[in-house]
Amino acid sequence: MTRIEIRFHGRGGQGAVTAAESLGEAAILEGKYALAFPEYGAERRGAPVLAFTRIDDRPIYEREPILEPDVVVVLDPSLPPQIYLKGLKKTGLLVVNTKRSPDRVAEHLQSSGLESPRCIASVDATEIAVKHIGAPIVNTAMLAALIKASRVVSLDTVKKVIYDRFSARPHIAEANMKVMDEAYERTEVVCL
Repeated sequence: MTRIEIRFHGRGGQGAVTAAESLGEAAILEGKYALAFPEYGAERRGAPVLAFTRIDDRPIYEREPILEPDVVVVLDPSLPPQIYLKGLKKTGLLVVNTKRSPDRVAEHLQSSGLESPRCIASVDATEIAVKHIGAPIVNTAMLAALIKASRVVSLDTVKKVIYDRFSARPHIAEANMKVMDEAYERTEVVCL
């Protein structure tokens, strides 16, 4: 495996930081090196949040934000694509929380004058999270979508990390397992 750099875009309260950390922890459990960290603006619910995860087979020393990610994960579909697409490699992957299919996402980007990345994955993470958790906390659904689209780590490893994180509250852990299973199944991936 070569290095993969992932940037998460969300809003406070959606779990972007937890997603980045959980992905990094899963990579470490699989014997890789990983570094995950957030970048906050105003620390309040609903404010834009960035989180980053670097995964590699070798030790990682860089601590700066990821400006040219291989993958962008968008937890909040209301964020402007001009922001989240910035720096995404042309061969990159965009994973979006949306009701739109990947083809419709590509059409929307192109009609906005933006270049579509090579691969797009989409899932209605909000609907899935509300169904199983009762709130639009979409981080675990988006992790499952990311894994289906990228195979950067296994779904089972991430599920173990999430389950362990919420082990003090088994009902929340179980609800997140259902979220991840359904999101994984419902994620559509198109590479152009």
